[in-house]
Amino acid sequence: MKGIDTKELFISSLDELKCLKKVKNPPNKLFYKGDLSLLKKRKIAIVGSRKMTIYTKNLILNLSSKLKNIDFCVVSGCALGCDAAAHKGAFPNTIAVFGNGLNQIYPKTNEALINQIYNSSLALSEYEPNTPAKGYQFLERNRIVVGLSEALIVAQADLRSGSLQSARLANEMGIPVFVFPHRINESRGTNELLAKNKANLIDDIDKFVAKFGGEISKNGDDELINFVKSNSNFDEIYAKFGDKIYEYEFDGKIEILGTKVLVK
Repeated sequence: MKGIDTKELFISSLDELKCLKKVKNPPNKLFYKGDLSLLKKRKIAIVGSRKMTIYTKNLILNLSSKLKNIDFCVVSGCALGCDAAAHKGAFPNTIAVFGNGLNQIYPKTNEALINQIYNSSLALSEYEPNTPAKGYQFLERNRIVVGLSEALIVAQADLRSGSLQSARLANEMGIPVFVFPHRINESRGTNELLAKNKANLIDDIDKFVAKFGGEISKNGDDELINFVKSNSNFDEIYAKFGDKIYEYEFDGKIEILGTKVLVK
C-alpha cells in the first residue's frame, strides 16, 4: 500500500520479540508495517478454518472483542475465515503475521482488512517485502503466531488442517490450547484435540476472559437481556438481535426452549 513503508527489525532488538527465540528455527529479523507498541500488550492467538460456520464466526467476534476490551492483542494469520474474523473483532488491537512479503497483498479478498491493519494495527513477516505467497510459508508463519502468544485458541479445524499444526507447536512449547465446543462431525480437528486432552474447552467466554484478568460481564445494562425479560418470543427476539442470541445461549445467559427464550 502506498505511503506505508515496510521496515525491518532484529528480534534481539526488542524484549517483546525475544519470546520467538523458543520457536523452531527462529527468524533473526522481521519486517513490519504499523504500530510496534502493540507488541507490548498481552497477546492471545486465534486461528482456524478458512470455511468457518456462522456459529464459529459469532463466537470469534464475541471473544476477540472482549479480549480487546481488556486491552489484549489478538494475533492471527489474516487468512480467510477464522483469522479474518479474529482480526476484525479485536481491531485495532490485533497483529497479523503473514506468510508472504508485506508489499504483496494476499489473500486479495482480504485487501481492505490488510490495509486497515497496515494503517492502524501491526503486520509482521519474516519474508522480504516482495516475496510472493507460497504454501509452505504459511506453515512457517504459524510458529510465529504461536510463539508471540500466551495462549492459542483453535476456533474450528478439520483433521487435516494447518491449525492443528499450530496446536501441536503450542503443545510442544507449553502454550495452553483452547477450543470451542462443536457438534460431532463438525470441526473434527478440534474435537480430536479435546478427546486426546491436547486442548481445553471454552464453555463460557466471560469466564475465559476473566481467567486472563478481565471482569465477567454483568447483565444489568444488557439490552438483549432486558428485552428477553419483557418478551420471551423467539421470533421477535431473533428479528431484533439476530444470531447474537446464540452467543448468549452459549455463554449461559439465556436458554432457548422452542419458541420461548428465558433469562438464566
